[in-house]
Amino acid sequence: MPHERDRKSLIAVNLGLGINILLSAVKTTFGVLGHSPALLAEGINSTSDVACYIVASIFVRMANKPADTEHPYGHRQLESIASLTVGAFVVATAVAVFWDAVDKIWNLVDGEAASLGSHPFALWVALTTVGIKILLFFYVRKLGRETHNPVVDALAYDHRNDIFSAAAASIGIFFGQRGLPWLDPLAGAFVALLILRTGVYILRESSVELMDAVPSREIAEQVTEHLRSVDGVIQVEEIQAHRFGPHIVINLTIGIDGFLTVTAGDAIATHVEKLICESLPNVLRVHVHYHPADKAHAGMTIDEILEEGRKHLSPCQPEYYD
Repeated sequence: MPHERDRKSLIAVNLGLGINILLSAVKTTFGVLGHSPALLAEGINSTSDVACYIVASIFVRMANKPADTEHPYGHRQLESIASLTVGAFVVATAVAVFWDAVDKIWNLVDGEAASLGSHPFALWVALTTVGIKILLFFYVRKLGRETHNPVVDALAYDHRNDIFSAAAASIGIFFGQRGLPWLDPLAGAFVALLILRTGVYILRESSVELMDAVPSREIAEQVTEHLRSVDGVIQVEEIQAHRFGPHIVINLTIGIDGFLTVTAGDAIATHVEKLICESLPNVLRVHVHYHPADKAHAGMTIDEILEEGRKHLSPCQPEYYD
């Protein structure tokens, strides 16, 4: 049910927000007082996460608004926008952390700064972060699979990223405490690269969502398979699918007996709409156009059906769809 999906999405956001507020305060404090650039980088990462989660919370709540005259399919696209925003935050954090770590390494090599050695408690803070983030990752990933919400998926990837980054920070702190001070900021730089990798991945995935990318061939195969058993449907001519947030809208053209009445054709189309909506997950609406079957469209393959749909996307400006 939609309200259950929204409830689980908000659980993922609010849980991550609360944990990251606590972690950012602890890691930043001990990163500064414990003279650990790697742990401080972790603290900055968690602080950035707090901002991300606040933004994500706002967008998730806005996406729950019902459909209106200007948004007939609802506001679920805001979830993809929120995911894009989270990705942008992650990338910006990665650049800042990497620059700071490289600057500290350069100062150590150049002799302008000397490492005081990180406090032993800094290592325990980093290791505790690893344990907390492992639990969060598995739980939020579970919620992401249940809700199919791109925001929750992005937050799960961020938790996974934090596992690796906190582990890298732990290694850097450990060796830094044993006379290798340059490994601590080096671990901070490695943390930044991991953060950047996750940020780029989130940006790519959310951009795909915003571009309405759908598994067209998979959907076409499922639709044609279900229509094989429908009486009155002689052939499938076109299939187009559009994404609206987590939902999919399908435009379908079928061929029927040309001697049937309009009422009979409408009954077949209504049955097709109901069948597809009930059979395919996340299908919000199905628009069915029917006309007399002809020899030109008989026995079409999946590729030919998809190509036929692309031919009629914009008859007024076909040059954009060559």
